[in-house]
Amino acid sequence: MSKEKLLYLSQADVETVDLTMAEVIELVETAFREKGEGRVEMPPKPGVHPGEGDNFIHAMPAYIPGMNSVGVKWVSGFPNNYKRGLPYITGLLILNDPETGLPISVMDCEWITAKRTAAATAVAARYLARPNSSTLGVLGCGVQGHTNTEALNVLFPLEKVMAYDVNSEALNDFADNISSRLGLEVVPVEAPREAVSGCDLIVTAGPILKKPHATIKPGWMDEGAFASLVDFDSYWHPDAIKEADKFCTDDVPQLMHYQEIGYFQDIPPIYADLGELVAGKKPGRETSEERTMACNLGLALDDMAVAPVIYQRAVEKNIGTWLPL
Repeated sequence: MSKEKLLYLSQADVETVDLTMAEVIELVETAFREKGEGRVEMPPKPGVHPGEGDNFIHAMPAYIPGMNSVGVKWVSGFPNNYKRGLPYITGLLILNDPETGLPISVMDCEWITAKRTAAATAVAARYLARPNSSTLGVLGCGVQGHTNTEALNVLFPLEKVMAYDVNSEALNDFADNISSRLGLEVVPVEAPREAVSGCDLIVTAGPILKKPHATIKPGWMDEGAFASLVDFDSYWHPDAIKEADKFCTDDVPQLMHYQEIGYFQDIPPIYADLGELVAGKKPGRETSEERTMACNLGLALDDMAVAPVIYQRAVEKNIGTWLPL
C-alpha cells in the first residue's frame, strides 16, 4: 500500500496562508521573465463549454523549471452563477512534484485566480503605464474589480478610483471596500465614459463574452492612458481598441486559439506579449502620449508561479488536510 500523500487546501486554507499581493506580483513577474526567455512549457488551454452562452471549463497545465513548479488548473467560468448565489469563477489546482510527477497538493483556485489575474495586470502596467498614474477607472466591480485595484495600488500612487457597474449593489460594495481597505477615494459614476475618459489606468472586468457589447467607444480613452482588458475585448468597441498605439497580450498562441473558437474577431495587431516586455525583448511604453493596452488571457503560468509558495507555506504553518494517495 502506497504511503504517498497530498495536501488538500480549501479556499479558507489558501487564504489563511496569507500571501500578499506584492508577493504575488513578484512571483508572476518572475514567471513572465522565464517565459520571455523561452524557459516555460505551456500549451494553449483546452476547454469545454457546458450549457449555453459563455460558460467554460478549462484545463490549464504549465511547467516552469526555474520555479520548480508543474501542475494543472481545472477552472470554470459560469456568468449566470450569480443568480444561484454562486461565484463566477471556481475550480481546483493540482500541484505535482517535478522530480517524480506525483501530485503533492490539491487546492482551491478561486483565491489564486483572483489574485494572480490582478497581478498580471499590475506587471503589464509596470511596463506599459505612466509611472505617476494616479487615477484608475474600473468598469465591472466584482472580484476582479477589487483585486485589480488592489494590485495597481501596490505599484502606482493611486489617489482616486472612478467606478462603474450595472449592478448598484456591487458598485456600492466596491466603493465601501476599496475606500476603507485601501484608503482611496472612490467615485461611483452612472455613465461608463466617466470611468474611461480622464483616467490614467483603466480596467474592464465584466464577464468574458464571445460577442463584445462594445460599450467603450472610440475617443473615450485619453492619450497616455493604459487599459487592462481583463474581460477580453467584451467591453470595447473594435474601433476603440484600434486607437491603442501598443496592443499587448500575455500569450500569442493562446490568443490565436481563442480566435479559432470565436473570440477576438476584430482586434489590432499584437505588439508584444508580456514575457517579451518583462525580459526586455521589446520596449514597453516609450512616450508619455502612447495609448497602451494589455489583454491578458489568464495563463496557467500565473497559477504555477503562485501555487508552490502557497503549498510550502501551508506545510510550514501546518495548514490544510493531508490525504493518502
